[in-house]
Amino acid sequence: MGGTFDPIHFGHLSMAESAREIFTLDEVLFIPAAKPPHKVEKNITPEVHRLMMTYLATQSNKFFQVSPMEFLREGLSYTLDTIDALNKKFGAGTELFFIIGADSMADLYKWHKAQELVQKVHFIAAARPGVEVNLDELQKFFGAEGMAHIHQIISPELEISSTELRERVKAGRSIKYLVPEVVEEYIFKERLYLP
Repeated sequence: MGGTFDPIHFGHLSMAESAREIFTLDEVLFIPAAKPPHKVEKNITPEVHRLMMTYLATQSNKFFQVSPMEFLREGLSYTLDTIDALNKKFGAGTELFFIIGADSMADLYKWHKAQELVQKVHFIAAARPGVEVNLDELQKFFGAEGMAHIHQIISPELEISSTELRERVKAGRSIKYLVPEVVEEYIFKERLYLP
């Protein structure tokens, strides 16, 4: 599961656990994005904080692991490069799944080398409130073979966004019960997202 995790929240964790259970995954590897190409112009919290929050949020689930692999690579963080590195690490016998929200799935055809990417990994897309995915559009772009690698699941619909969480902290509002307590404590200890 990739993302900026700025900050990681219960929506991310719930989606990952649903995908793990439905697809009987051996583990879920959280990979915070270092330099996402679609967020180049945006101000992203430094890597060390996003990585630490991800470690803290996932430590209580024995099936969740965290990798800093994208921070160790130069340049923009393309998912294809990450998948290639994971395939090399785990070998051809390992089947990889990439967990995303429905909003990301709707734009999947815009991703870097999307057709090649869909051949190398299965995508698990979790429904998100208010997000409609045009499957016909994806079918036209990826074809039947590509669509065999794109799966949809229904996970608990937790309408939480990292953007909203940052805004709440900036405005002095509570984020309790939206993020794990250890993440909330870390945010306030490190004074993240304050004006």
